[in-house]
Amino acid sequence: MDLRTDYPYWLLSGGIIRSYTSLERDIRTDIVVMGGGISGALTAWYLCRAGFEVVVVDKRHIGMGSTAASTALLQYEIDTPLTELCRKVGEKNAVLSYRLCLEAIGHLADICRSWPEAGFKWRPSLQYASFKKDVAMLREEYALRKKNGISLQWLGRQDIMHKFGFEKEGALLSRTGAEVKAYNLCHALLHHGGRHGLQVYDHTEIVDIQETSRGVVVKTHWGNTIKARKLVIACGYESAKYIPQKIQSLQSTYAIVSEPFESSHLWYRNALIWETARPYLYLRTTADNRVLIGGMDDDFSDPRLRDRALPYKARALARAFCRLFPAIPFRTDFKWAGVFASTRDGLPYIGSLPGKPHTYFALGLGGNGITFSVIAAQIIARLAGGHQDPHAGIFGFDR
Repeated sequence: MDLRTDYPYWLLSGGIIRSYTSLERDIRTDIVVMGGGISGALTAWYLCRAGFEVVVVDKRHIGMGSTAASTALLQYEIDTPLTELCRKVGEKNAVLSYRLCLEAIGHLADICRSWPEAGFKWRPSLQYASFKKDVAMLREEYALRKKNGISLQWLGRQDIMHKFGFEKEGALLSRTGAEVKAYNLCHALLHHGGRHGLQVYDHTEIVDIQETSRGVVVKTHWGNTIKARKLVIACGYESAKYIPQKIQSLQSTYAIVSEPFESSHLWYRNALIWETARPYLYLRTTADNRVLIGGMDDDFSDPRLRDRALPYKARALARAFCRLFPAIPFRTDFKWAGVFASTRDGLPYIGSLPGKPHTYFALGLGGNGITFSVIAAQIIARLAGGHQDPHAGIFGFDR
């Protein structure tokens, strides 16, 4: 699958951080992870820390699929508002999903604490009402989160103008959010995982999977085999071909990055910013004082249509920024597009399918892909160790 255009900012700014050899022999291991993006890397990290021998394989270079195009806003807010999620999955599971995302950001902070290359920074998160009609919905969201112990503030028109410099009727300001360099973090996880025996192979595509009574046997396009007790499929949007039911809808999404600004302070604590409209715009800053803005999603994933739309979408994103911040001169320096997947309830899919007890899926679909991947990695590490996980059912394929 063609997952993105050729020039995402993170790849151009970071380059190929590390490369690995392809698999050239038959091997055995405890667990083989299929997918060397951020989901696979996080899962491999947790599994190694749990004491498993782990092998990661990817048909591309590491992190060169969707991870290189990720805008990497770390938010506990799920694409589906809490009020709506309660109607879809019940209040208990909805609130727990939000809480698990909150905790996942903290776990990422702990992981990245000694890895400055990952670019982790705590940021507040602001969601503003795109239109006056959205204020009532946003107030209902505020009340429900407060009722369930989630810390946040309501900002009125004057508060928003004072802190952010633009005019909107209402907004939610959450203290807990963060940003990261997903491509760099992916490489750091796999590199440091090597200290725990992690093996990584580039350009090694899995072309056949067989479950046995004791585990799995996978064959690569080179003709080699990997025998393992467990398989984790963490191929993101490309994992659908291994799943009998439809679990995702594919769209195209677009992003641009500005030229650097002289000031490192562009708005209140350089918060993450997003809105209530669907599809929504989202903004963050970068370590070198740029602004990243994304959105303008389309309901297609055809790479030809996506690539053809990119110049127009880039101009539309720049205009949207200038309407919000007319005093900040925005000049586009990088632009790219990629595939984006959503689920019916906004939650990821984690766990195994009936009849395949030795295969787990770690699918952090949606706008919270990285935080969902932390949750997936934790759940799978427990399941692989023979333990029950109290949260697995929320994200299962039978929900």
